[in-house]
Amino acid sequence: MAGLLNPLDVKGLELKNRIVLPPMYTGLATSDGAVTEALVKHYVQRSKAVGLIIVEHSFIAPEGKLGERQLGCDKDSLVEGLEKLSSSIHASGVPIVLQINHAGRNANPDIAGLQPVGPSPEENVRELKVDEIIEIAERFAEGAERAMRGGFDGVEIHGAHGFLLNQFFSPLANHRTDLYGGSLENRMRFPLEVIERVKEKVEGRLLLYRLGSDDLDPKGTLIEHSQRFAVKLEKAGIDILDVSGGLCGSRPSELQDVQGYFIPQAQRIKEAVGVPVIGVGGIRDSEYANQLVLEGKADLVAVGRSLFRDSKWAEKAVERLK
Repeated sequence: MAGLLNPLDVKGLELKNRIVLPPMYTGLATSDGAVTEALVKHYVQRSKAVGLIIVEHSFIAPEGKLGERQLGCDKDSLVEGLEKLSSSIHASGVPIVLQINHAGRNANPDIAGLQPVGPSPEENVRELKVDEIIEIAERFAEGAERAMRGGFDGVEIHGAHGFLLNQFFSPLANHRTDLYGGSLENRMRFPLEVIERVKEKVEGRLLLYRLGSDDLDPKGTLIEHSQRFAVKLEKAGIDILDVSGGLCGSRPSELQDVQGYFIPQAQRIKEAVGVPVIGVGGIRDSEYANQLVLEGKADLVAVGRSLFRDSKWAEKAVERLK
């Protein structure tokens, strides 16, 4: 049985181990979303002993921007900086993918100067029309194309943590009565359309989906819904499923005392699909991470805040587990 330090081949791309640096907002881009030297340095410092880097969420449209200094992929002028980031990481021999995102109703109107949009109308949130939904799918595709031109090995579509695609999937946020709302089949429609468009642009390179697998609310997304969605995602061409929280976010307060708090969800998704699954959730100990892979609960393990705090966490983990 493979462990954390064993390589993994995904679509002909070899990851030297199963440690993933997950996407975490750094606030190190410019106000326009461009790569800076500080951002490059942040990722290079953490690249030496990981198997895969997923770069923090990059906004695909101005109205979908969340943070003042969030990374962007919404215009061609940003490609040069993305290429500098990817080439710096490739120099360490590590594959790198870019997470692409639209914050939807959670976008910051003070930053974009635009009213947030979402699947359904809410206070200060405008409901998207069908033609706008189609346009946003195209913007995801354009962002993916810029990532490819920027030398990335693939993209991760952000469908978790209460952002736009997750909002369409969750019955807590989606109250539409058209073909994009109501049934589970309809709530999956927009994310699947985004995947279809993005897949055309990545041209055989890695395609990941960050799955908001559980809202931690009995009226919201349940893991049974996400298992059915995961099967659809695999059929749509997703190469790796990155399993995290839904509208509850990435760090639900009720689970903070538990290491690996989204591992049970990852395990359930892994039961439903044949593609590799990333497990995540406050993972701190390399021995614990190794055991997750050995026991088949996840194929890869994302270590976020520990690597954020200690850039050498992965190097120490490799030495310890050897």
